[in-house]
Amino acid sequence: MTRANGAVAEALGEFGELLSIVGGEPFKVRAYEKAARAVGEHPVDVADLDDKGIESIPSVGSHIAAKIRSLLETGHIDELDELRARVPAGLRSLLDVPGLGPKRARQVYVELGIASMSELLDALHDERLRELRGWGETSETNLRRAIAQAQQTGGRMLLDVALGIAEELVADLREVTGVHEAAYAGSLRRMCETIGDIDLLVAASDPRAVTDAFGRMDLVAEVPMRGPTKAVALTTKGVHVDLRVVSPEVWGAALLYFTGSKAHNIHLRTIAAHRGLKLSEYGLERVEDGTVLAATTEEQVYERLGMSWVPPTLREDRGEIEAAARGTLPPLVEIRQIRGDLHVHTDLTDGLATLEDMVAAAQAHRYRYLAITDHAPLLHMERMTDEKALDQRRRLQELGGRQGIALLHGSELNIQADGSLDWDDEFLAGFDILVASVHSAFSLSREDMTGRMIRAIEHPSVNIIGHPTARSIGHRAPIDFDVDAVFAAAGRAGTALEINSFPDRLDLPEDLVRLAHERGTVFAISTDAHSVRHLDNMRYGVAVAQRGWLDPAQVINTWPLGKLQRFLSKGRSPNHRPKRRAVLS
Repeated sequence: MTRANGAVAEALGEFGELLSIVGGEPFKVRAYEKAARAVGEHPVDVADLDDKGIESIPSVGSHIAAKIRSLLETGHIDELDELRARVPAGLRSLLDVPGLGPKRARQVYVELGIASMSELLDALHDERLRELRGWGETSETNLRRAIAQAQQTGGRMLLDVALGIAEELVADLREVTGVHEAAYAGSLRRMCETIGDIDLLVAASDPRAVTDAFGRMDLVAEVPMRGPTKAVALTTKGVHVDLRVVSPEVWGAALLYFTGSKAHNIHLRTIAAHRGLKLSEYGLERVEDGTVLAATTEEQVYERLGMSWVPPTLREDRGEIEAAARGTLPPLVEIRQIRGDLHVHTDLTDGLATLEDMVAAAQAHRYRYLAITDHAPLLHMERMTDEKALDQRRRLQELGGRQGIALLHGSELNIQADGSLDWDDEFLAGFDILVASVHSAFSLSREDMTGRMIRAIEHPSVNIIGHPTARSIGHRAPIDFDVDAVFAAAGRAGTALEINSFPDRLDLPEDLVRLAHERGTVFAISTDAHSVRHLDNMRYGVAVAQRGWLDPAQVINTWPLGKLQRFLSKGRSPNHRPKRRAVLS
């Protein structure tokens, strides 16, 4: 049965979005955004909760709880209906345009009468948007890039969505009588950042029994095509799934064939052909007599081709085949090697969980250390102050002594347009760890953005540059900077670059990870968690690191605590703390 949380979260998110358009107070808009995330991620079905239970959800107060109750009991929220009536349908259609945002959507609607994507594209082509107040040529360029990026990924889903569906289906398939093996394959097994259709592979002696059972699974809505060894299904979540069933004897060859990218597979088949062999999903065989030389496992196939096994995340024909033949593939970082998370938020700013809850969740992940990095004052809506930061530091010191986990007090700073940061140097020096990120002014020129990034990188207190390109997959294009200059600066300054594990960020992306690695930088794989559940996203950041060819030595949160602390100190005294300001004394 579908939980009500999704529908409630969607309604609250829409409420905040429409409130922003009609000029609602920013803190109210933010309240609805936080409540929407909290309800969507709450582990209990909100429909099963009484009023007290609803109000116990983080970020849900009595006023929002009343709206949730109204939606559950009547199917609508009066105030939301009123907001919908105030916002014309044409304007609402613009809210999904990546890179536009509620305020600018209203502006182009009111001032230019634009009410559809096609009309917006026409205005971009005619260069009419730059005539609006607050716009310019750069604004038009950035919007055009964001729309193009979204169109390129249109029809594809984020990695976490696909993986959740695939893992549930694979678990169900493994329960079917006669199934020997089951796995997801294709771009999902390679852990690409977006996925088209989901490919599933099963080894079984009775293929028809598997395809029949597949059609009866709870997650399968319909099966428009079913054959003796293959089925195509549409899930209840609107995702297409291709299922193939092979005999156990050819499992390895089939899994290899249906996992690799087209380029990887062609390269392997070319190598096989030069040796008088044929490689297919049925195995590696001699052309002259059809003798099968390897098929049961992937390792057997690669070995027969004269190379070591290639991890699925590398199978893109980007040098991995040559490295496997030479025996020089790197030992890729694995999630079991991650000792802690270095970018985590709490409800002190825009997180959904308390400090205590986030610490407990980190302990459940068996982490040795955890950095709490709530937002800094220049992200004004989060209302951070010196006093709040120092109070949190005191709480962390008390909590760390009782919990058996090293707790680092940090902050996520805002890199301003000129490269300056929140707080003065004396105050910044008192933190254990500082992440600096771009949260605004995304449209600076390449030269100005490069200077902005390098100034933050070279600050003596900055340890990590958070989500360095500031992209949002399918919604916001990456900022433009000289990657060679920025990566070289990070290497010189001893400032790590983050691989942000949020599925709609995955930032740095894999190509820049590999480039930065070649420039001698180090990395932090972090979740940017805003709730307990977000800590599970670490697997996606690790996948990006693997696709960027990283071994654990280049990832600072695989290091022992002592080595990490020496890196974070950047030559500062570990006992240094800022002077108390007069306002706090």
